[in-house]
Amino acid sequence: MSLVDTSWLENNIDKVKIIDCSWHMPQTQRNGFEEYEKEHIPNAIFFDLDKNSKLDTNLPHMITDPKSWEKIIGNMGIENNDQIVVYDNSDVISSCRCWYNLIYYGHNPKLVHVLDGGLRKWKKENKATDNKKVNHKTSTYSCKENKELVKNKKQIDENIEKKEFIVVDARSRERFEGKVAEPRKGLRSGSIKNSFCLPFFELINEDHTFVSKNKIQDKFESLNFDIEKKLVFSCGSGVTASVLALAYSLINDKYMPTIYDGSWSEYGKI
Repeated sequence: MSLVDTSWLENNIDKVKIIDCSWHMPQTQRNGFEEYEKEHIPNAIFFDLDKNSKLDTNLPHMITDPKSWEKIIGNMGIENNDQIVVYDNSDVISSCRCWYNLIYYGHNPKLVHVLDGGLRKWKKENKATDNKKVNHKTSTYSCKENKELVKNKKQIDENIEKKEFIVVDARSRERFEGKVAEPRKGLRSGSIKNSFCLPFFELINEDHTFVSKNKIQDKFESLNFDIEKKLVFSCGSGVTASVLALAYSLINDKYMPTIYDGSWSEYGKI
């Protein structure tokens, strides 16, 4: 139940903690927090994907340290046994990255959901929004790192020879094949050797909902790799990799999302 629909959230809105994790690519010149202040789902708490990542690095959206994570989530008033729904208003379905972070730090995966279609679908259905400031008490949150759910560059390089897992890249085919320049400066074009490409937007409908499980299954099967092997997802900066991880969890309920955190922002450095 990684995904919940808008009707489910509307019916359970007082039983869950709601997180707005809207984040936009820099070139869009959109600000997720400013948009949140103007309009959000009632009682939603804003999660700043940039500020709530590791800060002492030049790589974007890297997993922070456990103590920082406990403080971040505690300041949001979230407790370990809370049921959580994350949504976004972003073309890159950034809610999936927050979903991944919560699972990485030990929140029960059965209690963490992404709102299918996000704020766009919610508003299209004329469901309630407001711009009220959300007041909540801080909580004491304890996390447990699932370190096996993240890969680093050394592991990615070693795997080229060992072939213990399969890397699937969520970027566009043009970027993956090195036919266009990377949007971030200082990165070469191309992809990780032996990796596969499945652009995340091929799994997303026009209304920002995920395509059917059958279509997701077909997309993964079309890559023609050994589905018995562990999958690791990569992208530009770890955001859309999480979209693929969530999509795959819909067709393999035993899968725990595993991301190459540095993604091409690290691997493609010139």
